[in-house]
Order: sequence, then structure tokens, then C-alpha cells
Amino acid sequence: MTTRFALTIEFDGTPFFGLQRQSHGPSVQQAVEDALGRITGESVTLHSAGRTDAGVHALAMRSHVDVEKPFDPFRLMAALNAQLRPDPIAVTHCEVVPDDWHARFSCTGRRYLYRIINRRAPLTLLRDKAWHVPPPLDAEAMHRAAQALVGRHDFTTFRSVHCQAADPVKSLDELRVERVGEEVHIHAAARSFLHHQVRSMVGCLKLVGAGTWPEARIAEALAARDRNALGLNAPPHGLYFVAARYDEGGPDA
Repeated sequence: MTTRFALTIEFDGTPFFGLQRQSHGPSVQQAVEDALGRITGESVTLHSAGRTDAGVHALAMRSHVDVEKPFDPFRLMAALNAQLRPDPIAVTHCEVVPDDWHARFSCTGRRYLYRIINRRAPLTLLRDKAWHVPPPLDAEAMHRAAQALVGRHDFTTFRSVHCQAADPVKSLDELRVERVGEEVHIHAAARSFLHHQVRSMVGCLKLVGAGTWPEARIAEALAARDRNALGLNAPPHGLYFVAARYDEGGPDA
């Protein structure tokens, strides 16, 4: 008999080729599965709410694993954190959930944060943790332009050419831009996102903030439904998976 454990995972994506297991480099999934294998002696598969790209970080990625050996959740979390060292991955919460709860398929909402450091001085402590943009950005103009993307739209312009989603139509619940001191934060929330959607939206909003694009161009790019209308794809290291929402049958993160 197996027990399903829900994990909340924090990680620095810098040294990884993404969350999902890769054949050509290290991944967060592989690191966690290998650690679980050493602890349990079992072949365990990690299922997660998101599939972050290389260099993308997570503050609270929701995942689950099925383990046959009996474990107290706190002890399993402690053992995992011990085995994961020195990889920049931490399990911040672990609990038993029903067998029909699924980290990915039960998830009804995902939230991301994109961090831009808007200053002349180079980054030191936040190197690889944010996008460094030296010229001044107008965060208010970025926010106004972003509202054209909120709602249900065909986001073909804002998805990777390698995106495997069958339908480019998505409902974007929130796209909010705010200045926090020398940082510009872009908050995005939706049930699900297309590959590179957040980074593509952020890249174009940066052009608005810098005065390169007029605000109206965001709506025009969306209406074009053409990847060639994209102005810029923001780098991965400013993006953070913040939270997953579960409306029924499981805990939120």
C-alpha cells in the first residue's frame, strides 16, 4: 500500500535544465527522485504543478510522490532535505494527501512573479535571480498596457514555437505591474500558461516601460496572433513560480 505525500518545494533554478527530468542535463525532478530513492529504496516519480524552464526558480512548487514505505511526513521532509544537499532545493512542507489528489491535474490556478531590477549598478546578490534593466522603466505604463492581456485570448504571439499545447487560447486572470523600490514586479495568475507565455508578456511590457513601444502595441501584438509580432522574450532567471491553487480535495500552497 502506498501513501501519497504532497511536497512544497523551493529551488534556485540556476544550475538546472528545468524542473522536469531531462536526458541532457540535471533537473530538479531528477535530484528529488534520486534523493527519495536513497531514502526509500524505491523508484519514486515526482509529479509537479508546473514545468519550469532552465534557470527559472520556485518559491512554492507543489508536487506529490507515492511511497510504499511508511513515513511520518516531517521525518520524510527532514530526510529529503538532508539528501538534497548541496543542491539548491528545499522541501518546505510535507503532508499526506488523498490518493486521488494530483499536484498537476488537481491544480486550478498557478501564480508567477517576474522580478526586474531597474538600476544602473550591476547585480551582485541578485545575479541570476532577477533581470537587470539599467534604463528607467515606467511601471505605471507597463501596468496599463498589461490589462489588454487580461481575460480569455488567443496567446499565439506570446508562446514559444516549441509549445506543445493543443490550444493557444488561455484565460489570464491577473497581470499586474508594480514598482517596489528599485524593482519592478510583474504578477501573473491563470489556471495554466503556455510555454514561455509569462516571459514573452514581460519582455514586451519591458519595451513599453522603456518607451520603445507605445502602450497600445501590446494589444496589437496580441491581436496579431503571430509569434513574429513578439518584441522580446524576457530571460528565465527573473521568473519565479510562486503558488499553486487547489479548490477541492487538497491543500493550497
